[in-house]
Amino acid sequence: MNPINQRIGEALSRIRATKPLIHHITNLVVMNDTANVTLHVGGLPVMAHDVEEVAEMVTHAGALVLNVGTLSPDWVESMLVAGRRANELGIPIVLDPVGAGATQLRTATDLKLLRSLNIGIVRGNGGEIGALSGIGGEVRGVESIAAPDDPVAAARTLAQTYHTVVALTSARDIITDGARVFTVSNGHIWLTTLTGTGCMATTMVAAFAAVERDYLLAAAGGLAMFGLAAELAAEKAHGPASFKMALFDQIYNLTPEQVAAGAKVVELDS
Repeated sequence: MNPINQRIGEALSRIRATKPLIHHITNLVVMNDTANVTLHVGGLPVMAHDVEEVAEMVTHAGALVLNVGTLSPDWVESMLVAGRRANELGIPIVLDPVGAGATQLRTATDLKLLRSLNIGIVRGNGGEIGALSGIGGEVRGVESIAAPDDPVAAARTLAQTYHTVVALTSARDIITDGARVFTVSNGHIWLTTLTGTGCMATTMVAAFAAVERDYLLAAAGGLAMFGLAAELAAEKAHGPASFKMALFDQIYNLTPEQVAAGAKVVELDS
């Protein structure tokens, strides 16, 4: 077994043993699903959005998820307050720039968060990462319509500009800290038939980041486990609804040994 896969399995063991609290300031569309995914991977979810409590709540968290899917000025302020406190305490922040590039508000908000906070990991689709990197890509609503011509370059540029790890998810996920590049080839096409699977993947990444401070490895581990669960779920499902149920069951039932054996993670040459 390669060392990357072994460390991914070990990270999942730590999630299950320590049950880290994952603090979400996330969108209304996926809130229940991301809470359940957090539970199933082994963490504890909390969805706390009010500016009067977020700084206190994040002190108890293993990771903070900022998701701009349903933007409001109050929530943006809460993200900044929670993010600053997380930075003070060394708690990793995972940003999901939902719909970046679709409107000026979304793009500007994501860039403000990147410039104002020390973001540990950015997890987005090709269109979102392309828009934030300035290299290209197209987003319609919250869906990626066109990815950058060179997704590795787009991810690397964003990572280098903001000193973060970037996880660009597609048929083959690309994860980079600006120097090293991992790819993850786990997944299934049926993930595109459900709303919020990208947000669920972000939650998985945050759970791994709560216990693994090599954020490149944490992002790869979260995406590999999520993709592996999708592969196994598709074997039991008959359509999108049964696939979703099977996906949650697989996340819950996957063992560290299964994830270590099934993760399709490759480190590219620099």
